[in-house]
Amino acid sequence: VCGTDNKTYDGTCQLFGTKCQLEGTKMGRQLHLDYMGSCKYIPPCTDYEVDQFPLRMRDWLKNILIQYYERDLNTSGILTEKQRNKVKKIYENDKRLVAGDHPVELLLHDFEKNYHMYVYPVHWQFHQLDQHPVDRLLTHSELAPLRASLVPMEHCITRFFQECDGDQDKLIALKEWCHCFGIKE
Repeated sequence: VCGTDNKTYDGTCQLFGTKCQLEGTKMGRQLHLDYMGSCKYIPPCTDYEVDQFPLRMRDWLKNILIQYYERDLNTSGILTEKQRNKVKKIYENDKRLVAGDHPVELLLHDFEKNYHMYVYPVHWQFHQLDQHPVDRLLTHSELAPLRASLVPMEHCITRFFQECDGDQDKLIALKEWCHCFGIKE
């Protein structure tokens, strides 16, 4: 894993062991898991890329829910009954845009034309992350699992989350989260 000190650690145990050794110091407070995998050069995110990020992320979240739904067709377990019912509508309507890389224009057109299919995946991801505590606010720690796994593939995710925090209180409220993804109030 890569730490926020830009050092590669053999795993999270080694990273958090180092953090414990530095307890009480500024460096200890600032050391966190940055992303999964060895440290590498992550290019800065351009304004254009951060503007396009919600299109890719919405599509990705929708595709994850569809994959969960398909797995649950044979054996239930990943999604609750209520979640399956919500995703069923998305699944039945999603045959026209298969999972994969799509041009930004196509993703934007699909979002505008099929807006209703993207609302639930955005809300679902927020509630998946909002766990410790469940308070309708996402902390840095609650965002870390999603962020750490995506940084190597989506270098704009850090800047995206920073810009989602509209009031700069270091918490992302559901309203801020939805605004970032283009979901209307």
